[in-house]
Amino acid sequence: MTAADLKSFLDQKVIQYNQPSFIESDPIQIPHLFSQKEDIEIAGFLSATIAWGNRKMIIKNGNRMMELMGNAPFDFVMQHKDKDLERGNDFVHRTFNGTDFKTFIIGLKHIYTHHNGLEAVFAKNQSQDSIQPSISAFKKVFFESPHLARTQKHISDPLNNSAAKRINMYLRWMCRQDNTGVDLGIWKNISPHKLSCPLDVHSGNVARKLGLLSRTQNDAKALSELDNSLRLLDPKDPVKYDFALFGLGVFEGF
Repeated sequence: MTAADLKSFLDQKVIQYNQPSFIESDPIQIPHLFSQKEDIEIAGFLSATIAWGNRKMIIKNGNRMMELMGNAPFDFVMQHKDKDLERGNDFVHRTFNGTDFKTFIIGLKHIYTHHNGLEAVFAKNQSQDSIQPSISAFKKVFFESPHLARTQKHISDPLNNSAAKRINMYLRWMCRQDNTGVDLGIWKNISPHKLSCPLDVHSGNVARKLGLLSRTQNDAKALSELDNSLRLLDPKDPVKYDFALFGLGVFEGF
């Protein structure tokens, strides 16, 4: 397959999967429940945080987190009392438990109270062509508030060689300008050309079969290689190809 053929093939797959119907079976439906900016970004952040494992369970538990916050995420984050946090005591999604949920609520309040919100923190520390340094810096800021060490594992650090799949997916949701209405695109201070593809087993395997990725591990080095390949296909909007790689892997068993 020539480079032109590969681009044409993947562009068609983007069109096929980057459709409103995609929302129905994806965790991105959780932030789509809201209209206020802060509600959207908090709902998206919490849903992306638990986005591993069975997709139906991710969506179910994403909705449960919203219910625990009275379906008003920003108000809950900013106005909660200690007794309100007890609602989440029994929450569990794989290794993310009630203690982690409460810690994340406290961390989010710290972000909005002292750092002007999620977008402002992620918009800092960008390099000229990457958002990965911002993810690492965000983790440090997020955990400035009191927390148990165990909870830190739920936010990956690209500078520790993590592909940071869930955070990169979240940033695609928030930053990518999408005329089909799937990605929300509510953040304007991070250019989509700096975004990285959410790299997991499915997207990694498809990328290798298509010659976009040679590294065998799904780590930060592999992510950088994949980013370089996708930016050759579309320098302005490289992460649109996440729809193609994901669709080919999950829906087509490519």
